[in-house]
Amino acid sequence: MKHFYLGYGKSSSVVGHPPSVLLSIFFFLFSIVSFAQVKSSVDPTKIKIGEQMTYKIEVEADTTDLVIFPEGQTFSPLEMIESYKIDTTKNKARFNLIKKYGLTQFDSGSYTIPRQKIIIGTKEYFTDSLKVEVNNIQVDSTKQGLYDIKPFIKVEKSSSDWWKTALIILAILAIIAFLMYWFIWRKKPLTEEEEIALLPPYERAKMALKKLDESDYLQQAELKDYYSELTFIIRRYLDEKVYNRALESTTDELIFRLNLLKDGNQIELSKDDIRNIETILKRADLVKFAKSAPDIELAKIDRNTIDLEIDNVKQALPEPTEAEKLLDQQYKEEQERKKKRRKIIITVAVSLFLLMATFVGFSIKYGFHYVKDTLIGNDTKELLEGDWVTSDYGVPPIYITTPVVLERVESQAIDTNATVKTTMFGYGTLLSPINIMVSTSKLNIPDTTKIDLNLAIEGSLQMLAQNGVKDILTKRDKFVTPNAAEGLKVYGTASFPGLLPDHYRKGNYVFLAFTTEHILQQIMLVWDAEDRYAEDIMERVLNSVELRKVD
Repeated sequence: MKHFYLGYGKSSSVVGHPPSVLLSIFFFLFSIVSFAQVKSSVDPTKIKIGEQMTYKIEVEADTTDLVIFPEGQTFSPLEMIESYKIDTTKNKARFNLIKKYGLTQFDSGSYTIPRQKIIIGTKEYFTDSLKVEVNNIQVDSTKQGLYDIKPFIKVEKSSSDWWKTALIILAILAIIAFLMYWFIWRKKPLTEEEEIALLPPYERAKMALKKLDESDYLQQAELKDYYSELTFIIRRYLDEKVYNRALESTTDELIFRLNLLKDGNQIELSKDDIRNIETILKRADLVKFAKSAPDIELAKIDRNTIDLEIDNVKQALPEPTEAEKLLDQQYKEEQERKKKRRKIIITVAVSLFLLMATFVGFSIKYGFHYVKDTLIGNDTKELLEGDWVTSDYGVPPIYITTPVVLERVESQAIDTNATVKTTMFGYGTLLSPINIMVSTSKLNIPDTTKIDLNLAIEGSLQMLAQNGVKDILTKRDKFVTPNAAEGLKVYGTASFPGLLPDHYRKGNYVFLAFTTEHILQQIMLVWDAEDRYAEDIMERVLNSVELRKVD
């Protein structure tokens, strides 16, 4: 339902639901569905060039709804110069939101503020378009002093913010590199247990005896724990240097193995040494099963005996041969290589994961194709996101905004026709992803003869056919520029020749034609149908077209 409110110097509209629908379902929806109401207005509706008008959007919505107002230059042909903060008031269970924008225009004429999209919750609402007028400023030149034209001032192009983006990327890479170094490549300080584990078996056994001396087992008369630690020290040393099953063997099995090694001349250990070890191990077994309780002094003697036997076992062991030393060195080097290879694999895996996570994250936010084209590069994307140029071409001028400056087209076919004087500007060709052509023709015809725009467009379509374009489908419509100049719009699809012989690609085209006083003005836009960026470029170009009269 649309309501129109009359005010002083304002035009207002309300966008809602049709009356018939509201009357039939009002009582049903009121209890179960929330509704939103959007109003738009502009004040004043008439301004002078460069003055500001205030465009206001009022929204009434539930407190639980997310409301998104338009942002950016969505008010073209008017220019938004300021976006004010949202004014919020609460009325019971609903919010009244008021969003204001400052708009202006620097060219006189009648303009239409296009409909604006507001998202409330999951629904889209549109305001009505509003008419405004921009008037010239009257200047009395008889009272205004006249001065010479000032010389040109060289203006340096403002630098872009690419360096900020580069700094952010470098900072992120530095953080990632630091984290990889800290957790993967850094030589971490060893704990006390790790340092002891890296010691040779003899030094480790000696250190273990010192720690046993520092314990309070004997002071607390905990002989069972004391003997358990003492026998573990000698068993582990024998396990590492003499018999690799010493830890899991019984006392009798271990003593039998020592005697066997002695008889086989594999270890030069005396019978007394073996007997001393056997005595202490068996005493420890008795203490463990609570069958004996030796005094503390005997425990100290046993500790010193084990210390001595560790020295005797070391002396009894044969010296390692050069081959064994070489094998041991090779083993250590192989372990270092494995450790380094593992770090490299982890670094590569983490780097690939971060790259993939970054790519997926940006793809979710911006789209896969956009991220791919940003990384690999895309010509039309660079044109779309580059610095656009607004300029006028021909006389009377055609004002148009394009991604690049259109260049004058010199052609003998244009200059040899005596009845027509044509100036043409363009970018690209029919083989390019985008092709923009702007032409102004002055016809030498009688005043009573009128220019038929349909015939002019037909000539342009024939030109396409002569250049190998086929399957041309056309639609016709009236075209009105933002400053109210009317013309003919012919648009559609066609198959355009590709770079390879007998290869065609789908494309879109738009022809605009305007006429006034023996003047024919035409604009041709051609682009690839499958190029998503070309579509955005041509839409922006088409919305920027304006015609101006020669003063």
